[in-house]
Amino acid sequence: MDVVMGRRQRGWTRRTTFALAGVVLLLVVSGCRWPQDAGTTVDDVRGGVLRVGVSEAPPWTRVADDGTVTGAEARLVQRLAERLDARVEWYPGSESTLMAALKDRVLDLVVGGLDAKVPWTKQAALTRPYVTMRTVVAVPDGVAAPSDLAGARVAAPAGTAEIAALRGEDAVPVPVPEVTGREGLPVVVGQWRLAELGLRDGGHDLAEHDHVWAVPLGENGWQVEVERFLLALSHGEVEELLVDAEREEAAA
Repeated sequence: MDVVMGRRQRGWTRRTTFALAGVVLLLVVSGCRWPQDAGTTVDDVRGGVLRVGVSEAPPWTRVADDGTVTGAEARLVQRLAERLDARVEWYPGSESTLMAALKDRVLDLVVGGLDAKVPWTKQAALTRPYVTMRTVVAVPDGVAAPSDLAGARVAAPAGTAEIAALRGEDAVPVPVPEVTGREGLPVVVGQWRLAELGLRDGGHDLAEHDHVWAVPLGENGWQVEVERFLLALSHGEVEELLVDAEREEAAA
C-alpha cells in the first residue's frame, strides 16, 4: 500500500511540476507584451484624436473666453499630438470635473500645472514628475539678500499662497499686483523667472513643485508613451516655454 501511495505521490509531483513549469512559461511569454492597457488609448489616439482636459493654471495653461488654450503645457500637448499624428480636442474645466471624466475614460489626458501631490490618485494615474520647479525669494541688483526671512519685507503677488508662505517664515509680505523685479526689495518668484526679470536667487526656497500629467487608470501603455515624451524634455526647455508663455500673455 505504501509503495502504491509512493508511486501516486511521485506521479502527482511530476504532473504538478510540469503544470507549474507551464504556468511559469506562460507568464514569461505574456510578460514580453507588458505593459498592457485596460483599454486601447494608444491605438485610438495614434492617427486620431487626443482628448485633453485642461484647467486654468497660468503660465502652464490658459483658457481664453473663446476656448483657445495656450501656455507652456498647451505647447507640449501639441508636440505630443504631432508625434502621434493626432488632433487635439480641448475640454476646459475644473480639476475635479476633469478627473472624474478621466476616470470614466471620456478624456485621454489632463493637464494644468498639476503637482504630484494632487489628491486625485483614485480617479487618475499620474505620470512620473517631468520637471521640478522651486518658488524662491529673489533679489534685484543693488539689494542685499536677507540672511533670515524673519522680519524681512518681501514682495509677492497679492492673494496667493506665497503670501501665506512668507507669513509662515515670519517675513513681512508686501502684496503687489504682479512681480516685475522693479520693486526695490526682495520678491517671491518661480525660479524660471530669475533670468527674465534680472533677479538672482536670494537663497530662500518657499516651495517646490513636481509637475505631472494625469492619464486614465490602467492605461499602462498610454502612460508609458506620455512619460517617454515628457521625460525627454530638459529643465531648460520647460523653463523657456514658461517664459515664452508669460511674454505672450503680457503682450496680449
